Amino acid sequence: MTDPGLFEQLQAAADMVRARAAFPADRAPQVGLILGSGLGGYADGLTGATAIDFGDIPHVPRSQVEGHAGRLVIGERAGARCVAMQGRVHMYEGHSAQAVAFPARVLIALGARVLVITNAAGGVNPAWPPGTLMLIRDHIDLLRDHALRGPNDDRLGPRFPDMTTAYARELRDLARGAAASAGIALAEGVYAAMPGPTYETPAEIRMLQRFGADAVGMSTVPEVCVARHMGARVIGISCITNQAAGITGEALSHDEVTQTAARVRTTFEALLDGVIAALVSHHELGA
Repeated sequence: MTDPGLFEQLQAAADMVRARAAFPADRAPQVGLILGSGLGGYADGLTGATAIDFGDIPHVPRSQVEGHAGRLVIGERAGARCVAMQGRVHMYEGHSAQAVAFPARVLIALGARVLVITNAAGGVNPAWPPGTLMLIRDHIDLLRDHALRGPNDDRLGPRFPDMTTAYARELRDLARGAAASAGIALAEGVYAAMPGPTYETPAEIRMLQRFGADAVGMSTVPEVCVARHMGARVIGISCITNQAAGITGEALSHDEVTQTAARVRTTFEALLDGVIAALVSHHELGA
């Protein structure tokens, strides 16, 4: 059940980050970045950065998974003021969907009106080899919990947020253009969220293929839901780190996930730089 003090908890977390990062109100972050398994190195390239451990921020749970540093990093990159989650927490660690999504709410409370949400995902579409970058067009939520379950606080957003364009069409257009300008191949498809921590069975992957999914993972959807609840727009990008169960007949491992993410790191970072620069040049971030 949603904590009735969610609004106050969110303000306490945001106030702590503002005090530690010491940015004035007119220099608040414009872009929020959520960096998934093995992808957190992008935050190391922010200039003028302040890094804060998740555990130091009120009401933010600590990350316990390899490949997730568990830090909030505030700085600048590609012409924009950014606040980045270097890793995330997951429901399979024992957290509710509300707790998993709370750090994304903090990014928005700090000022970010666009969230770029990334993840490492298994490839459900057999045509896409490991290392493929996929722009998320839509998602399928099979997590069995919801980040907005419980009492709604109208100060944060409406009771029933519309998810017709959960991943903003105009921002997907910008992302495709940024990828083309950088010569980066960018697939586009549907992300399915499963609770984990076990990888999916071959039968579950066949089910997801029939549902129209192209990639599968254990994150992202709660963050997208609270972003839409609070009125922020979302760009979602998956790094396909392995082909899902039953496609190749090989066993799956987290080592493969982190190794593939490391292999495509340069391309992934170039894509993020291009996306953020496009957001700036097309005046999608405000002042």
